[in-house]
Amino acid sequence: MNFRSKPRDEPEINLIPFIDVLLVVLIFLMLSTTYSKFTEMQVRLPVADTEQQRNLPHEIIVTVTASGAYGINKTMLESRKVDALAAALTLAAGESKAGPGNAETVLIINADAAAKHQAVISVMEAARRAGMSNITFASEASGPARAP
Repeated sequence: MNFRSKPRDEPEINLIPFIDVLLVVLIFLMLSTTYSKFTEMQVRLPVADTEQQRNLPHEIIVTVTASGAYGINKTMLESRKVDALAAALTLAAGESKAGPGNAETVLIINADAAAKHQAVISVMEAARRAGMSNITFASEASGPARAP
């Protein structure tokens, strides 16, 4: 009687077919994926150290307070909804474009430093809905420290 068991061969995992399949899937995904830029709104960042200020006749100034209230050209809005803000921006742009020169309207967002990020994003969304593409942010000029 032979009580010894036969030595078993260790099973071997062949990785080459697995790698081949992964490469085919990778190539398929690379060829079938479309890469697109989301450029619905082009934002020009403000430069704080400017010597001269621009004088644009067709600009709309949107003010965002620390509490999240909106104002367009020094007129406060009652609603804080994006749809109401977009309608007010469309109305202000219509009044602005009726002036001489028909230059493209520039939207200037003048947000309080303590304003919530969502309030500023809502202004940008309303501008997109109103068809405005030139947006800039107001900033204070850098210089000597100011007392609060």
